[in-house]
Amino acid sequence: MSRKIEEVKPLNPPNISLYTCGPTVYDFTHIGHMRTYSNNDFLKRALIYLGYKVNHVMNVTDVGHLSGDDDSGEDKMEKGAKKYGKTVWDVAKFYTEFFFKTTDALNIIRPNIVCNATEHVGEMIQLIERLKQNGYVYETKEALYFDVKKFENYGKLSGQKLEEKLQAVREEINVDKEKKHPADFALWFKRVGRFSDHTMHWTSPWGEGFPGWHIECSAMSMEYLGETIDIHSGGIDHVPVHHENEIAQSEGATRKQFVKIWFHNNFLTVDGQKMSKSLGNFYTIEDIEKNKLNPVSLRLLFLQSHYRQSLNFTWQSARASQEAFNRLKEIASNLKSDKILSSVKSSKAIAFQQQFRDALEDDLQTPQAVAVMWDMLKSDIINEEKYFLLMDFDKVFGLNLSNITEEKIDANIITLAEKRLEARKQRNFDASDRLRIKIEKAGFKIEDVGSSYKIKKV
Repeated sequence: MSRKIEEVKPLNPPNISLYTCGPTVYDFTHIGHMRTYSNNDFLKRALIYLGYKVNHVMNVTDVGHLSGDDDSGEDKMEKGAKKYGKTVWDVAKFYTEFFFKTTDALNIIRPNIVCNATEHVGEMIQLIERLKQNGYVYETKEALYFDVKKFENYGKLSGQKLEEKLQAVREEINVDKEKKHPADFALWFKRVGRFSDHTMHWTSPWGEGFPGWHIECSAMSMEYLGETIDIHSGGIDHVPVHHENEIAQSEGATRKQFVKIWFHNNFLTVDGQKMSKSLGNFYTIEDIEKNKLNPVSLRLLFLQSHYRQSLNFTWQSARASQEAFNRLKEIASNLKSDKILSSVKSSKAIAFQQQFRDALEDDLQTPQAVAVMWDMLKSDIINEEKYFLLMDFDKVFGLNLSNITEEKIDANIITLAEKRLEARKQRNFDASDRLRIKIEKAGFKIEDVGSSYKIKKV
């Protein structure tokens, strides 16, 4: 909101309330979504690493999300049901399960509370009633709308002025003729007109109908986290409409600040375009696995770009991330010993730990944190300290490096392999060959894999 980095000052330290906008479960979750949910996970893990207790709530939108930003399109759940020849309830169940199958594959910690919109319609109706009492709601034959002109500073998150919000003019778009302003948004749709056959509907003081998308997040976040949230996350595409509307309806009801800190993730692009279902240019977890890539390796790819920067996905970058991930697993396997430290003692190791912490505390600079890890692994601190720090850093990275079960290879062989890799990068092939011969004489075979390597005991 302030357009600057804000210090985290929880309402009830050391507890932090975190609300993340969850999926609309009408189609397959893709890896573009997973960049956002991975970044949310890095944030959550970093907060825990830094000593906070995080109460994480995420919604699942299984009703009320219309295509388009002006309440004029088709309900996405019914669109998904038509596309796949299923009931809306079956669609919601199938794609919710697919979403969590995907997040589990990427080792994303599940929220403390997952709340479905269809199970909280009562809370939404109560919130709409509060808004009516406070004078923000008007009713038409088709819906109940939030009157944005009555909310002071509407647009304060996006910086967009009301006069810039123009009514859609495409002929195929459905526009409620009684709607006062293009930016007014629906709180409740009545089961009339284009929605007369809507499958999902509930009884309300305004007749049979279903809630709008925006009211869901406000009602459910208040139910579980209270009227003010410490941190609210989502994609940058939520800024101009969804999150703007969440602020208006939440603060319109409570007269309190809704969110202390906003955490917005930039897009994952493919061939320079936003990865999205509407463009049909998306990849799912199944595409990743078909290409023989470990889904967790995507986390390493996402870590190497700051959450506020866009990231272009290519199969080449995905394979490079897999190679780096394999290398990390091999290093972890070979550093592990019976001597497990409870802390680091050397000044160099302590400095690496502080650099890692500094990177996290500076607006979650994960690329810097990753660089600290590689510098630490290349340093001359003892192997036990390297292993301790690698496991310590992995509490945030979530690469699950502690569960490596690969055959242990002597640390001296790993050192030779790393020197050989550096020689190859510098195109010093004589040195590379000499190091390969040393490795083979010690009873190991080294295989070049792209820009990395794999070692096997002969």
